[in-house]
Amino acid sequence: MRNNVISVPTLVRVKPGAIDRLGVYIRRGQFTQAMLVVNKDLDQGLVARVQKSADDHGVKIISKIETTDSSFEFAQDIFQQMSTSVEVIVGVGGGKALDIAKYVAFLARVPFIASPTALSNDGFCSSRSSLDFKGQRRSFPAAMPYGVVIDTQVCLNAPKILWLSGIGDLMSKLTAVYDWKLAFRMKGTQVDDLAALLSDATVFQLMAKPEYDLEGMRLLGTALMLNGIAMEICGSSRPASGSEHLISHALDTINSRPRLHGLQVGVASYMISRLQGRGAERMNTFFSAVGFWDAIKADPFIRRDWVEAFRLAPSMKPDFYTILSEKDQTAELVAIMDTDKCLSGVFV
Repeated sequence: MRNNVISVPTLVRVKPGAIDRLGVYIRRGQFTQAMLVVNKDLDQGLVARVQKSADDHGVKIISKIETTDSSFEFAQDIFQQMSTSVEVIVGVGGGKALDIAKYVAFLARVPFIASPTALSNDGFCSSRSSLDFKGQRRSFPAAMPYGVVIDTQVCLNAPKILWLSGIGDLMSKLTAVYDWKLAFRMKGTQVDDLAALLSDATVFQLMAKPEYDLEGMRLLGTALMLNGIAMEICGSSRPASGSEHLISHALDTINSRPRLHGLQVGVASYMISRLQGRGAERMNTFFSAVGFWDAIKADPFIRRDWVEAFRLAPSMKPDFYTILSEKDQTAELVAIMDTDKCLSGVFV
């Protein structure tokens, strides 16, 4: 029996208008001096709302960092130049800003508050940062958020494709948990039942009400956050990442045009569910209901990239046992890609 000490968010707000109360939430943590990290292209109206909320509640924004990339070197520069009086780091925006903010918070050993403005993946509530390092995407340890503040109206105003990306990332938990249990049967990999149960439960909660509205945003935001917590519980990405993520990682290394992570893993999850022999019909029904397939077909993937990704996927993490580890599954996946009616129009 393991005695785990884990970090989970103390502050959680998932509701419309939450971004206008960031100042309130920061003060409740007894913080008065903050660093704000935002995406350079973030709507300046949102930045002004954050600044006003801070001003109205006596929170001083000591520095505001605008980021256009998420490089390890940029994060190091911010850390080295940040004031020692910063008590909390607040990240507002998309993945780049949040990855930079939580890595700097980790280095500085100060609390981090995540306020995503779109729900495209579960990275906003994880203790890892995805940063560019010497031309490659690498995962670095980062601060688990002290607070998660999701303004569901702001997220609903974001492009719908970002919501669909979040849907794709969430559905990958089903295939990931199967791979995790397969790794236990074949290699003795430790499975944390609570983390696996939490990961599964978040998916089914959203599948029960797949609506593109404020309630749908609340359910998706909560589900993605709980998946981050599931990973923290077991100290591994296993509850949220399996063979479908290996395919996505391989795509990232060869894609001529980068695509949203959640769209890649969503399509890969359906194909892996076919390979695993479970859940494919249910996943297809859900993807059809929310418009996931239609969005992919409007901007299809390149078939040859995926064929190469199938071949490369097991080498992305050689010690990470999944269904792709059992044998070379390239031919089987290509056959699924070419013959499955659900995937007609997904690849060109």
